[in-house]
Amino acid sequence: MARVPRIKKLESTRLASTYGGWIYCGECGQSIGYLCYVTYDHFRFAYKCKCGSRGSIRIDFEQENQNIYSDKKLITIKNRLCCPEDQSPLFTVLEKNLDSYNYEIECVKCKTKYAEEKTL
Repeated sequence: MARVPRIKKLESTRLASTYGGWIYCGECGQSIGYLCYVTYDHFRFAYKCKCGSRGSIRIDFEQENQNIYSDKKLITIKNRLCCPEDQSPLFTVLEKNLDSYNYEIECVKCKTKYAEEKTL
């Protein structure tokens, strides 16, 4: 049975599927990332595209009741940002198409949240 997001908000952004797949800038249509389908419970992503447009995504499946944040950074495996605890692939950021971005994501397996902000 497919999971149904409790909260789904997209601003100036398109997502290839209901809660995963390719992420596109809503202004220029450029691909800016890829969100894995079943490996996260919470995802927030805000960005400034090379075209100058700003956009964001927020998708939550579960009620936020745990605030276990990690100081660790996500690890990169075959261009995917992955959980450092269990190596679950979470998402990909196509930095070449962005000026800046920030994210917060919670791994569905270990229930740990990871966050980062980056200016390119």
